Amino acid sequence: MNLKHRMVSLMVCGALLSPAWMAMGETPPPAAADTPGADAPAPPAPDAPPAELKTLDQEVQGLKKDVVDLNKDLFVLQEQLLFPANTQVALYISMDVGTFFALDSVTVKIDNKEVKNYLYTAREADALLKGGVQQIYLGNLKVGKHELVAFFSGKGPVERDYKRGATINFDKGVGAKYLELKITDRVPKHQPEFMIKDWE
Repeated sequence: MNLKHRMVSLMVCGALLSPAWMAMGETPPPAAADTPGADAPAPPAPDAPPAELKTLDQEVQGLKKDVVDLNKDLFVLQEQLLFPANTQVALYISMDVGTFFALDSVTVKIDNKEVKNYLYTAREADALLKGGVQQIYLGNLKVGKHELVAFFSGKGPVERDYKRGATINFDKGVGAKYLELKITDRVPKHQPEFMIKDWE
């Protein structure tokens, strides 16, 4: 065999062996990649809400809080507009002990004009006996002298129907005016006592 034939034979052999050598030279893929889910992140728990739902819930809660705050601001603004401080008069009612009187209703007149008639439930009367103070009236009065008359109805000693009144003359100046209807027990006489207190 001459040199030319040897070179052709080597070239043919090289061509036939090169795919095998290339295949042997290839880096096999990692074994982990052949195993499905080996390196994949763990799926979320079935009960866990999606992140989008959490964000939406937080936005809803934020909106609810904003609405509550807005309602408070509107209520304060409404009171300031309807009852400005220079003409405002507020009337409160309280009870002390209540052994000799069970409150049913209160009627309030200012300058011979009825401004409030309130009928109490047993629960409301009980709240007053426990130390509660109720705002029974809020209105406007011009500066000057005024008369307030309050009538209290309920059950007196020995469960008898009981009706009493209390009167006060007061001066309304510039600024808010606060008055308190106070029901107390007059222990020595076993009778209830009704007063109107001017909070100066």
